[in-house]
Amino acid sequence: MVLPESLKFIGSTLSWTLRAGCLAHLIHEYVYEFTETRGESMLPTLQAQNDYVHAFKKHRLGRDLNIGDCIVAIKPSDPEHRVCKRITGMPGDMILVDPSSSSPLTNSHNECISNDGFNKYIRVPEGHVWVTGDNLCHSLDSRSYSVLPMALIRGKIVAANSLNKGFRNPETGKFWFWNLRWIENSFVSEKI
Repeated sequence: MVLPESLKFIGSTLSWTLRAGCLAHLIHEYVYEFTETRGESMLPTLQAQNDYVHAFKKHRLGRDLNIGDCIVAIKPSDPEHRVCKRITGMPGDMILVDPSSSSPLTNSHNECISNDGFNKYIRVPEGHVWVTGDNLCHSLDSRSYSVLPMALIRGKIVAANSLNKGFRNPETGKFWFWNLRWIENSFVSEKI
């Protein structure tokens, strides 16, 4: 039985569409992700809206990450949502849970005593990291949901685009690719 040309064309188109879809899925899952971010937790590194991040999946599951790297991860308290945070503690590190809650610089003596439950240290267990937003006062992070399992890390953020700013830099008038900016590791190691 010979199939008509129109059915062959439809079959071929569906086959190539399925292959392209599978390839796109594999790239998105294991190589690279381009995703929108929302919220104030990473200001000034990322805008509150209209920012898109480039995440490399080579670092998924916590591979080859360092303190100070920005990551995309599944939110431990809500698996339907993702978070963009900065790693501020690696396995084995001793972390002060919330230094601002008991600081005499920002709180009265009585407030420091009442917040003493937050004035505690935690050792980051193996297979976990401590993450915080760059804008600490507007960030739900490890201070609220505790350590983040490395298995929830989807990738390392290497760059971001602000798609609401167009193709030209408003300050210089020069061409840029939608405000592409590289996200750097901001950790500064001090020698003691």
